[in-house]
Amino acid sequence: MSSESPTPGERAGEDDAAEAAETIDLTTFERTLSLTDLAHQVSVHEIITFPWFRPIDSISPTHTVGKGRTNLTLIASDIMQTDTTGTPYASFTYRPTPSGGPGVSVHFTPSAYGVTSVGSYVLTFAITANGPVSLTVGGYAGAGSVSGAGARTVNGNVAVVVGLHNVAPGQVTYASIQQTGGSTWQWYRTDIEYPPLIITL
Repeated sequence: MSSESPTPGERAGEDDAAEAAETIDLTTFERTLSLTDLAHQVSVHEIITFPWFRPIDSISPTHTVGKGRTNLTLIASDIMQTDTTGTPYASFTYRPTPSGGPGVSVHFTPSAYGVTSVGSYVLTFAITANGPVSLTVGGYAGAGSVSGAGARTVNGNVAVVVGLHNVAPGQVTYASIQQTGGSTWQWYRTDIEYPPLIITL
């Protein structure tokens, strides 16, 4: 499903040549949790299992379903643009909804990616806030714990980070961001990764 994104002075559905799309470098977005906040400390005597340094999956407007029950839920988006010449995105404008407000939720099933033991994960939502945007950041890790959750106000290019810690391999988890007020915003991608490693000697 796709339609054109309205820009000031334009209406959705106008000619493709009028589209003002740009490619976004998501690696430059400011993170809401630092790498050290999420780091997993290991000693040189511990075994580090492959593929620790490889992303597990990236959920985006063009890749909405992963393995197992890993999937995307968009709540009250204005548009999801998949065929842009720039970076695919979903855009949002705040309005009350039965679930609380516009948002993005990503479920993740570790065992579907070959995980067989308890582990920790980082889910990062790359968004652009076109002015201050108030969010409720949430997550669920079963018997494990969640870091980075709570109320947060963001502005500009931001990577909203949620840590899911000590998750059982068969546990269906999720992380979410939901708007409670403020300006319009766009979501580009949610990366699912292992936490960074800090090696102690």
